[in-house]
Amino acid sequence: MTKSQGKAAMEPAARQWIETVLAGSPVAKHLGIRVAEAAKDRVVFALPFSVGNVTLADIVHGGVIATLIDIAGAAASGSGIDGTATGGATASLSIAYLAPAKGCDLTAEAVIVQRGRSQTVSDVVVRDDAGTMVAKGLVVSRIFSARGGT
Repeated sequence: MTKSQGKAAMEPAARQWIETVLAGSPVAKHLGIRVAEAAKDRVVFALPFSVGNVTLADIVHGGVIATLIDIAGAAASGSGIDGTATGGATASLSIAYLAPAKGCDLTAEAVIVQRGRSQTVSDVVVRDDAGTMVAKGLVVSRIFSARGGT
């Protein structure tokens, strides 16, 4: 991770979870998704442009953007875990595509808007390298733990 911002410190287990389970997943590696910033309840992921991620010409495929949103939302959720996490899942994912991502790098900033005992809700904004918002997502995530909550 290149930066750490935020009000609350992130547990080492949460940092490891984000790096190995999410950013280290085969799909994230294949797409080129990486952690840019991480703090408790806020993460930023980067997706460099790749011709392998386009749908037509130089427009980044909506499914690739959806995956970026999903991973960022899950990471924001995971930013609050402790050492008892045993797994996780996306319960709900909604996306509004706002502008085409044409031949550009993308960033996804995910911020927790609600953290409960068994689920979290993340607001995710995807921007191109000019700062234009290309998509907005809402991710409801579950983190399973040995003690039954997040």
